[in-house]
Amino acid sequence: MQSNQALPTRQQLSQQIKKMGFDLGFQQVGITDTQLDSEHKHYNEWIERNFHGEMSYMERNITKRFHPDQLVPDTLSVICVRLDYYKNEGSWPIDLLNQSDLAYVSRYALGRDYHKLIRKRLQTFADQISSIVGDLGYRVFTDSAPVLEKALASKAGIGWQGKHSNILNKSNGSWFFLGEIFTNLSLEYDSAVGNHCGNCTSCIDVCPTKAIVAPYVVDARRCISYLTIEHKSAIPIEFREAIGNRIYGCDDCQLFCPWNRFAKLSEEADFNPRHGLDNTSLLDCFSWTQDEFDTKTMGSAIRRIGYQSWIRNIAIALGNADHNPHIIDALKLAYVKHNDFIQEHIDWAINQQQNKATG
Repeated sequence: MQSNQALPTRQQLSQQIKKMGFDLGFQQVGITDTQLDSEHKHYNEWIERNFHGEMSYMERNITKRFHPDQLVPDTLSVICVRLDYYKNEGSWPIDLLNQSDLAYVSRYALGRDYHKLIRKRLQTFADQISSIVGDLGYRVFTDSAPVLEKALASKAGIGWQGKHSNILNKSNGSWFFLGEIFTNLSLEYDSAVGNHCGNCTSCIDVCPTKAIVAPYVVDARRCISYLTIEHKSAIPIEFREAIGNRIYGCDDCQLFCPWNRFAKLSEEADFNPRHGLDNTSLLDCFSWTQDEFDTKTMGSAIRRIGYQSWIRNIAIALGNADHNPHIIDALKLAYVKHNDFIQEHIDWAINQQQNKATG
């Protein structure tokens, strides 16, 4: 900034920052402080009950989670953004869930990996802010590092945390990603919005594995998203049938949430479904080799689960599909190509199919 130009006030700068965010393609920008003391009790109880499962990283850096200014020294303000991702698809998601031979992939993972897209855009955002204020202390995040992004988004007025734990926006539902810029700027803070879940329990009632054990409390160990993405061990037998045809993640708590009737379609081309994963058969996905998996998931969030988990998940879904001799043939053919870990899931799937044939 030129020395003869007057510095903007906190209010003016905050408004300028929000306009920059909109111009960059974010659907909402909110600003909050770094005080998260009210989150301590809920988070600590969640960890103590082991609801985080194998996600041991959730136990680390607890102090930094509650004190953003310790994660990034000198942080005074957190700029929170919302980026919608829901796209118009060939098949309505609920219809896919009702077709047992088709693969269901969580809607957020159908296109390009949002981590890369949002991080790059947040960096551009921070560069533009720097052009106004000069030297800027900052760090950008999106679903990374020990950041309580839902709590921050709620404080910044992006929405409220629903009973399924996702952030809900009264005008836009919940089909969106979150991102943050931690900065040393002193800005004007937004107000949190009220909770509008009321007496609704749709998300709790519809959860296939009853993972929402109480309003606002999710036991990740029961959650299909956790089981198919974060969980690297064998999937517990008690949850396998409930997984249905969900091979990567689960959207049920969002699909049946009344607020998502207000969700807006995303205009982000990078979120367009790739490789037909919004409407493809389980057998096609099961036939992928390691090389095909690596190629078709390049630039996708799916890649991070690895080929072993991919095949594990599909084997379970094939076991849950309506009886089909071709499925049994494919499972038997694949058996010798995989290790003991995968074979155990294939054995289960074959047994499920055979029971349907004789039942």
